[in-house]
Amino acid sequence: MIDKRKFKEEQISLLGFGTMRLPCKTPLKREANPMIDYARGQELVDYAYQNGVNYFDTAYMYHAGKSEKFIGTALKKYPRDSYYLADKLPVWMCPAKRDMERIFNKQLQRTGHDYFDFYLLHSLNKDNYDKCERFGAYDFILKKKMEGKVKNIGFSFHGTVEDLERIVGDHEWDFAQIQFNYLDYKNQNAKRQYEILTEAGIPVIVMEPVRGGKLAKVSPDIEDMLKKSRPDSTPASWAVSFVASFPNVLTILSGMNSLEQVKNNIDTFTDFTPLNDSEMKICANAAAMMNKSEIIPCTGCDYCADCPKEVKISSIFAIYNSFKTGEYDNETAQAKYDALDVAASQCIECGKCAGHCPQSIEIPKLMHSVIADTLE
Repeated sequence: MIDKRKFKEEQISLLGFGTMRLPCKTPLKREANPMIDYARGQELVDYAYQNGVNYFDTAYMYHAGKSEKFIGTALKKYPRDSYYLADKLPVWMCPAKRDMERIFNKQLQRTGHDYFDFYLLHSLNKDNYDKCERFGAYDFILKKKMEGKVKNIGFSFHGTVEDLERIVGDHEWDFAQIQFNYLDYKNQNAKRQYEILTEAGIPVIVMEPVRGGKLAKVSPDIEDMLKKSRPDSTPASWAVSFVASFPNVLTILSGMNSLEQVKNNIDTFTDFTPLNDSEMKICANAAAMMNKSEIIPCTGCDYCADCPKEVKISSIFAIYNSFKTGEYDNETAQAKYDALDVAASQCIECGKCAGHCPQSIEIPKLMHSVIADTLE
């Protein structure tokens, strides 16, 4: 059984099951793909649950709105008090204050559950949080907590340190979810975000510990460096071990879509031993080497996916990053790029995508000044 960490009077599995990248029946981009393979997905949920995973995370828009129904269905066979279900309120999808109620009720309906153990204000940055405050989103969830429909109130975060300090100071939170991995430890000031939450006594839930898979597919020179220290550990295991070595981390979400990934994570979190100082320095060295390769900090979340010109933004970034890190040679990268049909140069620089990017990537600029010059 995997390790657990104490939360109030509960025991939460150190590994959490994220449902943004479930196995699908078609090869479309997984994060936005509604064609979830229920049989394969159920196998992964069952294996995880049977090996001690008890935290399951979903959201309103994952898999084009189909993730909530899947995980609700997959968990129905198990006693309701034996697992924790987390969901999120996407305030940017609420044109009016009354839409919060509509979405919340829809989430209960989709999952087939009467309450959520953990409920989050989703993807907070300055703009989203300002809207939450105008709509009274925190008080809305607090009311749901008083009604017994929410057990714990939190938020997921994609803003600046200043934004985080404001959010933490404005309300009482049971937990918070941040992007935390050894690449973003410095790149996106995740170190300070973790410190702010820890100083405030707020347990941390981690998303993107492997940075959308980027830390699982590292360059050959980085992989060699990792294997010299831990021959039996995969790059993905190194990434999640880095995160789990921080004591205020409650659970680490992994978007697992194969049985191999589930087993690898469970092996890592069973009788877990934190990385020592030398191993933490190796992670820092790996991050420095990645930064020199000029990769684009895209995690493949596909919040940018509704492009008016149908440019496959995250797929283009993934190909570019694989080329820059040496995973693809020039011929392979070009072939995969050409197969996408819609070129980066088709971007009309409307900026719609950049406004939705949790990583604050200047997408239109990169499409023309970097991608088009490299792959066209």
